[in-house]
Amino acid sequence: GHVQLLPPQNVTLMSKDFEMILAWTPGEGSPPDVTYTVRYTDRDHVDKWMKVPHCKNIPRTSCTLTCVIRNRYVEVQARVKAVSGRLQSPWVESQFKDYYSEVELAPPVLILNVKKNSVHVNASFPLPSCMEHLSWKYELNCWEAGSEDKKKYEEKFRKELIIDTTALRGNYCFSARSLFDSIELKHSEFSQPVCVLLNHKG
Repeated sequence: GHVQLLPPQNVTLMSKDFEMILAWTPGEGSPPDVTYTVRYTDRDHVDKWMKVPHCKNIPRTSCTLTCVIRNRYVEVQARVKAVSGRLQSPWVESQFKDYYSEVELAPPVLILNVKKNSVHVNASFPLPSCMEHLSWKYELNCWEAGSEDKKKYEEKFRKELIIDTTALRGNYCFSARSLFDSIELKHSEFSQPVCVLLNHKG
């Protein structure tokens, strides 16, 4: 009989939480020892498929391409094949996608430091090291717990924001989202609110 290895299915290049990821599902009847190898190309080098060293013969069904991509402003395409023993499946290609305009942002994680008459707000992001120079900003909301009246602050990315709390009393909540100005302004979901007691006369 003619044995063949069926190719991976649902091969998709997606952007999630600042990362560019190729994901797929195993082909029908894949053996337990199946592994996958990924390559990629871009619009500048069509037909030249580059290797992805950390995604050669891997057992998992996804591969992070973020820091492999040299030019974030050019559309890239990736492909994957299944390997098992001496058998190899045909390559399956993803759609084209470009990091810069299609990146999906993750909400920041807020760290609050309450001082006597101020709150110091720091936002940190799960940002891949190769993307740290991009110009993210964040937008911060502050409101009294239980109230719908939110005060908005817009700050450059990664700067500590210091809010004067002299006039604030009670339980205040803070939440932020990431903003990125590419071809259009994008934003993440808002982070989980963090609430602190201000000027509490205990």
